[in-house]
Amino acid sequence: MGAGEFDLIARIRARVATRADVVLGIGDDAALLAPPPGRQLVVTADTLNDGVHFPRGTSPVDIGWKALAVNLSDLASMGAEPAWCTLSLSLPQSDPAWIEGFLDGFLDLAGQHDIALVGGDTTRGPLSIAVTAMGLVEPGRALRRDGARVGDEVWVTGTLGDAAGGLALLDREPVPALRARLDRPTPRVAAGRALAGIATACVDVSDGLLADLGHVCARSHVAARIDVDALPASAALMEVIGEADRIALQASGGDDYELCFTAPADAGADIGAVSAQLGLRITRIGRIVAGEGVHPVDAKSQPWSSPRRGYDHFAEQ
Repeated sequence: MGAGEFDLIARIRARVATRADVVLGIGDDAALLAPPPGRQLVVTADTLNDGVHFPRGTSPVDIGWKALAVNLSDLASMGAEPAWCTLSLSLPQSDPAWIEGFLDGFLDLAGQHDIALVGGDTTRGPLSIAVTAMGLVEPGRALRRDGARVGDEVWVTGTLGDAAGGLALLDREPVPALRARLDRPTPRVAAGRALAGIATACVDVSDGLLADLGHVCARSHVAARIDVDALPASAALMEVIGEADRIALQASGGDDYELCFTAPADAGADIGAVSAQLGLRITRIGRIVAGEGVHPVDAKSQPWSSPRRGYDHFAEQ
């Protein structure tokens, strides 16, 4: 049996704990928040649409997780500590069971990162989820896209291509490890916090490595030379995808939500310490050079070309 809009809001409100920095949360026209003194506010927003950002038939638990994860990844790329978020849901019909499942995933991840849900909206329409996430960062310590300098090295956390591999194999024999990376990305919040003060620029890999690193190059007025044979791959991806297709997925597949960052050439020891502290693989994949754009090369230093540079919502796919 369905429920009315205010019943759905009540269900959401009942699942959210109160805390001191939320002066007024769900239930009013807007929330009242109490930022701590001496911190800057970092704000990001993402919308997820059915059949675009998650395959049709994805469980509501996984959709809830991913809706928050992609926003936490943006905060991570800025070196921010998560604080608050809002949630707007467009649903084709009232479905309390779907809402409860969605909240299971959303609030599970929210609890892991101590981010409070403080408001939002519900409406009827095609399945779509919009989240605005807010974080906090110390003045002068935010990671940005415009700080890369010639001579810096380019690094990436984790592994690349798993989510794109999971999507590519969707209609074939499923590979649970790859599908999990597609449905439940891991936002690298701790890595972003630890890299503040080490990295010179940072971006999260959502639309594809080449495309997202291209944003850093454009904002920093530099170029990047990337060794595609150095791109880190998981054992699961290497087992089921041939090398040529695998590298293409790693370079431009997207949905990885890893951090790609630049750092001075002498920062290797500090990055290694972060890697060891977090138990997280961090791989050097190239360097920043003079010029424009991203220039991938193979192991023989020959130019390598990808079928596409990354995902563009308004380009023909």
